[in-house]
Amino acid sequence: MNEHISDAVIRRLPGYYRHLRELEKEGITQISSTELGELMGQTPSLVRQDINCVGGFGRQGYGYDVSRLKNGIGEMLGLNRKHCMIILGSGSIGSAVARYPSFAKEGFETIGMFDIDPARIGCTVANICIEPLDHLEAFCSSHVVDIAVLAVPAEAALETAERVAACGVNAIWNFAPVDLKLEAKHVEIVNVHLSDTLQVLSYKMEHPQT
Repeated sequence: MNEHISDAVIRRLPGYYRHLRELEKEGITQISSTELGELMGQTPSLVRQDINCVGGFGRQGYGYDVSRLKNGIGEMLGLNRKHCMIILGSGSIGSAVARYPSFAKEGFETIGMFDIDPARIGCTVANICIEPLDHLEAFCSSHVVDIAVLAVPAEAALETAERVAACGVNAIWNFAPVDLKLEAKHVEIVNVHLSDTLQVLSYKMEHPQT
């Protein structure tokens, strides 16, 4: 297995996992690189290169064992264990993340929510009681927290992220409309800009391919 997998391959792995999971549900036991490429919108050669990065899992003339490949990619993505998440900000985005049912099924369990709005504190979202942000440090000291979801305004994002990092959380999923960068090198950050994909869609509508 290649431990130095490119970001481009990593970004494609969840797509492979999603399609393989659906194939497994349909009772399909094997698939070729050509068939998987059609599902992914990729060439068969790129599919083979990607899968070789995570260990191969194929035999010439047979293709790929769907369950074995799905499990291998799932393990590579860390989906073979539970990840505990906290959500900072209980507005529309934070609440939507808490309520999204697939996250828990895939091992991403929300164990806490925090806000600074007195009107929200004490309310529940998806059976999670919203706590004041002042409780963050105490909560993290008594719970294992793998991922912090930032759903706060842009002006509060950096300070909140720094507090989370100081609590020992090593991963941040940032929905604040700002690209976060921290001095703490141990913290992995994924910045999510929801409007970007809409703008890409708008471009494609304005410039349709013939």
